[in-house]
This record gives sequence, structure tokens and C-alpha cells, in this order.
Amino acid sequence: MNPRTPSPSARRAGRVEYVAEHLLAHAALLTRLLVREVRPDVSRTEAGVLRTLTDAPRRITELAELEGLAQPTMTLLIQRLEQRRWVERTRHPDDGRVVLVSLTDAGRRALEGFRTEVLAALRDHLDAMPDEEIAELEAATEALGSLVDTLQRGAA
Repeated sequence: MNPRTPSPSARRAGRVEYVAEHLLAHAALLTRLLVREVRPDVSRTEAGVLRTLTDAPRRITELAELEGLAQPTMTLLIQRLEQRRWVERTRHPDDGRVVLVSLTDAGRRALEGFRTEVLAALRDHLDAMPDEEIAELEAATEALGSLVDTLQRGAA
């Protein structure tokens, strides 16, 4: 092997480093650009909270932790979503001291509208790409799904 040619393990380490440094930033920027393009009635942060609530009602403290926001910020966000009738607060059936936030039907519709608009914009851009790049993105999407599955198993 040529001393200037990196070993397979060095090439792999370089690839891992590249993905680690760029994947999240690229995904976040892609999302911001698509949302900015469609200018929906729902912000990215609101959509994240609505999405989280599709799984089950949550406490505000839990929502704040899951979404990476301070609890006072989440409280204000929930108040805004409540005013729009996208969420509602109820008392926990087993412990009346606990308040749960849940998604309303109007909130589900708002989230679905947001997703529909953003996905339509993404599809338009993907349709304009060459087949080879679409194939690469397909493989990357499958790999990303595997990484997510691994992380979820570790969190369980």
C-alpha cells in the first residue's frame, strides 16, 4: 500500500467524522429552507410540539425536555397553541395535580397541513435532481432510519 494512501480504517474514520460534523447541520438547514419557502401558518417549533403530542399527552416539563426548550418558553408556546385550539390541557385521571397537554383535532389538521406543504416543496426539489442523486439520497435515508432505530433502542 502506498504510504500516502489512507488505510481503509482511516478512510472510514474520515467518513464518520464528516457525517458527524455535517449531517445535523444539513438536515436542520434543509428543514429551515423548506419551511421558509412554504411559509406555513405553523412554525417549526410549533410543528415539533404538535408532532410530539401525536404520540400521547405530555406534561409541560416533559415537552420542554423533549423539544430542548426552557420550561417557561414551553409554557408560553402551549398558551399560544391553546389559543389556536391546537392543544388542550386536562388533569391527569390518576393525579389531579398533574396537567397534561394533548393534541386536538384542529391541531392534527394543522400539523398535517404543515407536513403536506413542506413535503410538497421537498418533492418538487427532489424531482429536479438527477436519478443518481435520488438513489444516493434513498440509501442515505435508509441509513439514517437505521441510526434512528439504534438510538431509540438505546433510549428505551
